[in-house]
Amino acid sequence: MYTGSCFCKSIKIELNGQPQAIAICHCTDCRKISGSVYSYNFIVSASDYKVHGSPAETLKVADSGNKVKNYYCKDCGSSLYGGAVAESGQVERVAMRAGVFDDLQEMQECKPTLEIYTKQRLVWLKPIEGCIQFEGMPSS
Repeated sequence: MYTGSCFCKSIKIELNGQPQAIAICHCTDCRKISGSVYSYNFIVSASDYKVHGSPAETLKVADSGNKVKNYYCKDCGSSLYGGAVAESGQVERVAMRAGVFDDLQEMQECKPTLEIYTKQRLVWLKPIEGCIQFEGMPSS
């Protein structure tokens, strides 16, 4: 199990099991959400994590055209996770911001498996060896 929190620790997150994928995203939205040149995410099902606390949410249309909800701490502003809104109105699979998790050793073992929106990757960043590369959002 992975455990973590926002910066001020008012929101705690538990992730059971292993991520379905570990992804680096180079899209403009992820750069803004992360405050960095890409985001580093654990892709997980909604049933695989628990959130303790009440994150705020923002809804927008992403580069993919999907409606996406992003969740963050309303007190400290830490970005926590986000995902596409399904027809049910629920977020069924999320990109959990890997930086919220506390165990450095676990993070050492969580090398990304995919890079998405590589068409928007900054030219001075090299592809991560062994990652599957997608110019945009993969279809599934």
